[in-house]
Amino acid sequence: MSQYRARPPALATLILDDAVVRITQWDFEPGADTGVHTHGFGYVVVPMTDCQFLIEDAQGSRRVDVAKGAAYRREAGTEHNVVNAGDKPMSFIEIEYK
Repeated sequence: MSQYRARPPALATLILDDAVVRITQWDFEPGADTGVHTHGFGYVVVPMTDCQFLIEDAQGSRRVDVAKGAAYRREAGTEHNVVNAGDKPMSFIEIEYK
């Protein structure tokens, strides 16, 4: 994999990391991405803004729109890249349970 990125990186701010949970706020400018990563823990996402996701994974890429406050969860082992496909900044809180 190349060390060069075509997209700006999303900004991760660690809010809490203890024996039970890790809580991170993710902030994306339009076009920003997380980079491909695999989740080691199950997690919950709580959108702080309306989010227009482009999800890139082994199955390809797909657009997913999630409304502000519409929380969802995923299992450990999820591997993907998350991109802000919208034209406005977006933000969500990720709560990983250990």
